[in-house]
Amino acid sequence: MALLPILIYPDVRLNKVAKPVSLFDAQLMRLLDDMAETMYDARGIGLAAPQVGIARRVIIIDVSEERQTPQIFINPAIITTDGEKILHEEGCLSVPGIYEPVERPAQVGVRAQNEFGEWFEITAEGLMSVCLQHEIDHLEGKMFVDYLSPLKRNRIKSKMRKEGRKAPPSGKKRMGVRSPMRQR
Repeated sequence: MALLPILIYPDVRLNKVAKPVSLFDAQLMRLLDDMAETMYDARGIGLAAPQVGIARRVIIIDVSEERQTPQIFINPAIITTDGEKILHEEGCLSVPGIYEPVERPAQVGVRAQNEFGEWFEITAEGLMSVCLQHEIDHLEGKMFVDYLSPLKRNRIKSKMRKEGRKAPPSGKKRMGVRSPMRQR
């Protein structure tokens, strides 16, 4: 397993739409292992392959208390949403240190494949629902900052660019990254 570099907003690769996975092979398993290690090292609760520069429809989520139960979603799609909306303060490993409230459906139904290519469906609510929507947005080239006003988005973009100039050389561990989502 290896730690993968996490792309930082406004990197244009984060805006690309990810392509479906068709091969469920050893290379995919290695990517899943590396993504899990990267997510846990960064103390995140979700990670999408585009965030590590891989334009494939793969996400890993772990909202468990123990942080030892990664859930894999390959080629995920939201198939249902509940009409009620909830407000969560979201953050993102690709936008370190920034947290803003985002309104999303309280409940979603998702259809995806596991690491063996088998299809499954789940219904999620609360933090899991928010996390699934957040990570699936990454697969569509969308980020949580896209839900913010243009003024807030531009301030965040400027801050990330400024901090990027001061970032440690590639390969150095980022310090102080908190969990990407906190319930408000």
